[in-house]
Parts: sequence; structure tokens; C-alpha cells
Amino acid sequence: MSIKADKWIRRMVHKHKMIEPFVDTQVKFVDGEKVISFGLSSYGYDLRVANEFKVFTNMNNALVDPKNFNNAAFIHIEGNSCIIPPNSFALARSVEYFRIPRDVLTMCIGKSTYARCGIIVNVTPFEPEWEGFVTLEISNTTPLPAKIYANEGLAQVLFYQSDEVCETSYADRKGKYMNQVGITLPVA
Repeated sequence: MSIKADKWIRRMVHKHKMIEPFVDTQVKFVDGEKVISFGLSSYGYDLRVANEFKVFTNMNNALVDPKNFNNAAFIHIEGNSCIIPPNSFALARSVEYFRIPRDVLTMCIGKSTYARCGIIVNVTPFEPEWEGFVTLEISNTTPLPAKIYANEGLAQVLFYQSDEVCETSYADRKGKYMNQVGITLPVA
């Protein structure tokens, strides 16, 4: 299994519609304004965060339970940016919709611009034949509020192709996060 280059990513986008919408180059400016980069890179794809966020609040909960998660734990925000309170987190989704081939696994890691500000992005691997918008977890590890910019780069997706096709894909298992459209909360 090896990491795949820009040429391979471009081919897979055209062959399998692997990423939609797809930006074929690394974008650093939009309408003359500097942005946190997104689009195709040498060995990955920098996805963008959409303009809707669910920001965690502890006003209504005494316990965070992944088997019984309360939607009231979040405040829904839509806009060009989102402020995450100190030592808190937000959920968001990608602008891009992904369709992962059966012999591919991805790893998604936060961009260094945010990491250097104490903002950590966590996304689990995109498994073979998973598809959907990506639910992104954005943690503010600092004692100060942190700003996230919608429609700009947030994380980089790295693609790994196996030398053989898996016996059972995420689609075969009917994975619980298959075809997610909006920000998807934990499902037990």
C-alpha cells in the first residue's frame, strides 16, 4: 500500500467522481484575498469546511455519552466563520463529497496553519467504498476563542491504494455513516 500522487487523484476523480466539487490546483487566493489553502496538492487533497457548524456547549448536558448523544449539546451556526470557545470543539462538514474506491483507504489530518494555532482537526479514515460529506471534529485546545473560516482549507486527505481489494467494504457492512449529507452526530 502506497500513498497516491496528484496525477492518480486527478484520474480517480475523472474515473469515479471521487471528489465533488474537485479543485484541480492548490488555491491560496480567492478574489484577491488570501485564504487557507485548499484543493489538489502533491500527495493529497486539502478539503474545505462548509459554512455550517455545530458548536459544543455544556449548558444542557452533564455528561457526554457516545451511545446516547444529546443534540442539545450543540448550538447550530451558519456563516463565513465560526468562533469555537476555549477548550471546546465544533462539528462541521466538508464542502466536498467523497466516493472512496473499494481498494483505497484515506487518512485525513489537520492543516498546519490551524495546528500551529492550537486547533486540532480529527477525522477517522475514509474506508473502502465509503461515500458522503465528511463530518469534521475541530478542537480548540487553547484558553482563548478560536476562529475557523468557512469555504477554506481545514484538513488534508491522503489516499492509500492497496495491492488487493478488500473482502468486505464499508458499503458491504452497511456502515452507519454511509452517505452522510449534513453534520452527522455520533450514532451508537
